Amino acid sequence: MAARLSLLVVLALLAVLTAKADFDEQFEVIGDRDHIGYKDDGNGGQEFSLELDQESGSGFKSKNKYLFGEFSVRMKLVDGNSAGTVTSFYLTSGESSTHDEIDIEFMGNSSGQPYVMNTNVWASGDGKKEHQFYLWFDPSADFHTYKITWNPKNIIFEVDNVAVRTFKNYDDLPFPTSRPMEVHATLWDGSYWATQHGNVKIHWRHEPFVVSYRAYHANGCVHSKNSSRCPDGSDAWMHRELGDEELDTVAWAERNCLSYNYCADGWRFPKGFPGECGRK
Repeated sequence: MAARLSLLVVLALLAVLTAKADFDEQFEVIGDRDHIGYKDDGNGGQEFSLELDQESGSGFKSKNKYLFGEFSVRMKLVDGNSAGTVTSFYLTSGESSTHDEIDIEFMGNSSGQPYVMNTNVWASGDGKKEHQFYLWFDPSADFHTYKITWNPKNIIFEVDNVAVRTFKNYDDLPFPTSRPMEVHATLWDGSYWATQHGNVKIHWRHEPFVVSYRAYHANGCVHSKNSSRCPDGSDAWMHRELGDEELDTVAWAERNCLSYNYCADGWRFPKGFPGECGRK
């Protein structure tokens, strides 16, 4: 029995070391490495977890930069009272005043209240293009897949292979086409804005807050110096636009799940809505 237990301990340690090595090969740490966990997901893959406490949040970013691609991950969000927390999966070119960014963010809420999934696009420093959704399931009960497809024609947001939003490229409007971006995943304290416009703060008695990531997938054109190298088969996503059936799922999500649409916020845009609003 003791020998068997020792073997199980060794195997568990090897799984952790393998997961950590896989993580270090793909990502750089954001924040405190002690707040990142590694383990085997039980299906031959790796699972990474991020923790948030009063000491620090945590995150990671890809070592590669991409100029177009499709990016997905399976996530299980913070359960219970997650008010004030922000969990994210996004692409960004940096923090300059002219940066590009494509966001999926989850704004936590009090126990029993639904999460808000916020999607946003920044192009040449121009943002404020949020669509926010109440999901049709509890994202903290199990793992679900969140995906961003980014190509010169449009940006597509999907949840469990269901398209919920498309953001199109119009020739006369800003769109992220020239700045390579890294993939980021973070968990942080967003009390000042995340839950009910910042009226509900984080409750530290529930710490540590934990979010888990599995099955990270990046299939994009890797940018190096002044050129990008696209993988075989990239045509499948490089020219992808939504067909009628997928546009129907976007319409369904807008009817049944959309809680905020910047194109309907006249108070925020008293001088007129952004140029893409109202276009097809």
